[in-house]
Amino acid sequence: MSDSSTLPPARLRPEAELARDALSAPVLARAARLARWAGPDTRVDAGGGLVEEQLPAAAEQLGLSGDDAAAYASEAWRIAVDTGLVEITDEEAGTVTAGEDLALLTGSPQDVLGVWLTALEAVLADASVPDLDDLVDAMAEGGEVDLSSLDWDPDAESEFLDGVLGNLYLLTVGEDGPGDAPVPLPALAASVIVPSDMGEPSNEVLEQVSDAMMRLDDQFRLLEPVGLVEYQPVDEALMADADEEPAAPVDEADVTRYGMVRLTPLGLYGLRARLLDAGFDAPAVGDLADKGADALLDGTAPFPPAAAHAETELWLAGRGPLDAARELLAAARGSDPGAPLRRLRCQQALSLLGAEAEPALREVLDDAELGGLARVWLTEHGARDVPAPPQEMVFWLTIDTVAAQLAAEGNSEELRALVEGLAQQHSGFFDTAWRVEHPATPDVLEAMGRLHPDKKIAKEARKAAFKARSQQGG
Repeated sequence: MSDSSTLPPARLRPEAELARDALSAPVLARAARLARWAGPDTRVDAGGGLVEEQLPAAAEQLGLSGDDAAAYASEAWRIAVDTGLVEITDEEAGTVTAGEDLALLTGSPQDVLGVWLTALEAVLADASVPDLDDLVDAMAEGGEVDLSSLDWDPDAESEFLDGVLGNLYLLTVGEDGPGDAPVPLPALAASVIVPSDMGEPSNEVLEQVSDAMMRLDDQFRLLEPVGLVEYQPVDEALMADADEEPAAPVDEADVTRYGMVRLTPLGLYGLRARLLDAGFDAPAVGDLADKGADALLDGTAPFPPAAAHAETELWLAGRGPLDAARELLAAARGSDPGAPLRRLRCQQALSLLGAEAEPALREVLDDAELGGLARVWLTEHGARDVPAPPQEMVFWLTIDTVAAQLAAEGNSEELRALVEGLAQQHSGFFDTAWRVEHPATPDVLEAMGRLHPDKKIAKEARKAAFKARSQQGG
């Protein structure tokens, strides 16, 4: 995933709703409870952790019991310190006080989410650290960790987890992905291990995927309590020794046994915030609602159709139909390479407007760039007395439309069908098309030659493209 490309836009829940989710996430809820519990008698060790003798009381405060209660209480305290909910007042005496950020949890949704993002970073850092038992085994005599004996590269481990979460984000926001549906853990692990150009994975690669699954199983178990994901862990029976009898019959075809994970709405918000911090262009639906029509048409140019539709609906909701139509049409003009796709987005936006917009469309009937799409809109909306377009306008609009489709979809099946239809419906299409004074004419005709399955017609298109390029001085 390149940080120079625009990601599909995320559809975020309202911040007030996300803030409620953040406050109820176990990691932050426990940290906040301990921060409010701490008092003058609370003591911490040199590392800022609760002294051992106070862990039972902290666990009781959190309603925890069992063998892991003290460990969970210690973790909650560390999050409280990391997020500024608790501050150490005297390191030597080990005394603490409520942190200034504790008040943020009763502040605005943005305040709450800011604290939660800090907690998320702390948990993500933990998730990239090896198992505690491995760390203990790797301790040198001097008390320092021997990383070489762990076969652990902190940067590589963090990069691996970031890559997995980045792919999970893309699967969630992309229109071709599962959306809100959970993703099988093997597929997610394979997405960062198996090269995209590899056909059948080798046994070595499959073993790497299996190892990655086990690492991710541990990591997602840690990430679920902070509210980032909902996770169904790997079935314990899969990790049992091969010669052990399973406790119950198992369905070998049940993919859910291998782990299932999905981003929560809060997790989607959190990963988008991290992507933005890392320099990615990670838009959210609604970002353009208060911007001008030029920003809308340029901003939605790379969006998938459903996301562009949702963004446009929000933009239109804040404007009168006639003013919106005039603003869209003005922004759609231009001869730059992005202009055809702007006009396509303009046409799609105008299709959402009713008869109130008709005067704006009639005003541009004689415009060389907009007259064609205006006639299409008026005809589709049942308007009367729509003048027939001159042939030059018909061919100009055809070239403009194909150029926009090329920019939006590349060599798609839909575009291939459009190209075949154009050549079939218009006798002598290429004899006229090369003369169209549109900057994209040579590129469009070359694409038609590339896409048309009939070799004779494809050759005609390539000849026409050569003539068009010569006419334009190319």
